[in-house]
Amino acid sequence: MEIGLQIFLTFVVVVQLIIGNLTNGFIIVKNFIDWVHKRKLSSVDQIFIILAISRTGVIWEVLVSWFKPLHYSFSTVDREEIKISLLIWVVFNHFSLWFATVLSIVYLFKIATFSRPIFLYLRWRVRKVILTILLGSLVFLFLNMIQISTHVEDWKHGHERNTAWNSTLSESAVLSKLIIFNMTMFSFIPFILALISLLLLTISLWKHRQKMRLNSEGHSDPRTEAHINALKIVVSFLLLYTTYFLSLFTSWISQMHQSDLMHALVLCITLIYPSSHSLILILGYSKLKQSFLFVLRPLKCKTKAEDQQITIP
Repeated sequence: MEIGLQIFLTFVVVVQLIIGNLTNGFIIVKNFIDWVHKRKLSSVDQIFIILAISRTGVIWEVLVSWFKPLHYSFSTVDREEIKISLLIWVVFNHFSLWFATVLSIVYLFKIATFSRPIFLYLRWRVRKVILTILLGSLVFLFLNMIQISTHVEDWKHGHERNTAWNSTLSESAVLSKLIIFNMTMFSFIPFILALISLLLLTISLWKHRQKMRLNSEGHSDPRTEAHINALKIVVSFLLLYTTYFLSLFTSWISQMHQSDLMHALVLCITLIYPSSHSLILILGYSKLKQSFLFVLRPLKCKTKAEDQQITIP
């Protein structure tokens, strides 16, 4: 039974790997082609490219950490290998989180209909607002990398002083605990910013619908649809990132109890965020959706043709 579940979970991981690489690769290639033709990209397209690159990195970093067990001898080479691996994950995870948050803020300023002076002031200077947020995030990235390097060094020296220091925890469990601590510290601000964007978009949608009712107009106008589409993207990001965070926390628990089956399940759940949200972005962004459906159309036609050949005697 356990072997069967392991095979099934491995199959799910492979499917998520394929979906994640195809969707993120599609976003990168599509925007690169547009850049070659037009020699410029919109701010949203630029955000999409960096999101796709960072999430591809997150996917492969998660897989590498899974298929290459983190049980090191704490030699100098191993210590550097641990540090480099963690720093790579920090960079990819940082840009994946912050640019998804920036995308939520961009949707807020482009779609929400508030008449407050402060909101209008920020909307008129949305590029400067986004640039300021991203430059500020680099400070957090720098502090994050220092914190990771310091913890790895302390971990190494602690092991050298006392070889039994981690007798109750596996070395991979200690690494998972470090990752969780890292995410808790440095994910709070962007997560709150995305949550605020969600709340403001919800309020804007409610006010817009109230206005539509007073004017006795329908509810399926373009602005309402834009609100709903933006809310779907932001809500999916918040939910999937929360799942991503909780899966890493569960991974730490599973490694403490040395449960390989639980760890495999956690891997499947962890890959949902970087693999699925990019597909949601494609389906929620009209330009990418049209191109994506155009790419899938020949495959669909080919499948129908094969089915007709099978059914015709």
